[in-house]
Amino acid sequence: MNTQLIIDYLSALSMNNNREWYHANKNDYKKANAEFEELLQTLILEIGKFDSSILNNNPKDLTFKIVRDTRFSHDKSPYNPAFRAHISSKGKLPVPVGYYLMIKPGNQSFLGGGLFADMFKDATRMIRDYIVRNGQEWEKIIHEPEFEKYFTVQGSALKNVPAGYDKEHPQAEYLKFKSWYLEYPLRDEELSNGETFSAKAAEIYKIMKPFNDYLNKALVDFQMPAR
Repeated sequence: MNTQLIIDYLSALSMNNNREWYHANKNDYKKANAEFEELLQTLILEIGKFDSSILNNNPKDLTFKIVRDTRFSHDKSPYNPAFRAHISSKGKLPVPVGYYLMIKPGNQSFLGGGLFADMFKDATRMIRDYIVRNGQEWEKIIHEPEFEKYFTVQGSALKNVPAGYDKEHPQAEYLKFKSWYLEYPLRDEELSNGETFSAKAAEIYKIMKPFNDYLNKALVDFQMPAR
């Protein structure tokens, strides 16, 4: 797989973020996207060695569009110069949580895990309630030395512990969160060799798996809102 082709295309799109250039170079997009899907297939097989729940995925079903919704944004650039995907047991849905990848030139790429979406109030409540009941397990996961070497739990959060939760709870700081996620930043040069990158990414994803598993146990009864 030619991951450098992905970086080169996205870099060019970033410098020519307009519909005319995009359509004039549609074949380059198709080539870069094909390389991205090949990378995802490799990652599925690598992740599947320690998490078989994701092996049924088709790479085409895991990706997000590069076209931006600019209706409510000051930035009217029509495209997001990034290739993104979420690999979980149910594809790219935000729940259950899984393994996120964003490739964006300019050292903006990252590997991710956990719940990024904070608009699902039921999901937030379920995770808070689970942390309340299983605080020691939470602490063990996030303070595992290998975990701490690579990750700090991130997420949007309230200023105070929400009503209905004990302000003195040992995990009170995490009860303020509305989302709980991990990010491992990537430099552009780390993506230049697809095989090397895939192996490294799988190692990082394996370290975040206990965190994902914890959240998914909390979210086992979550239902995506009807559209």
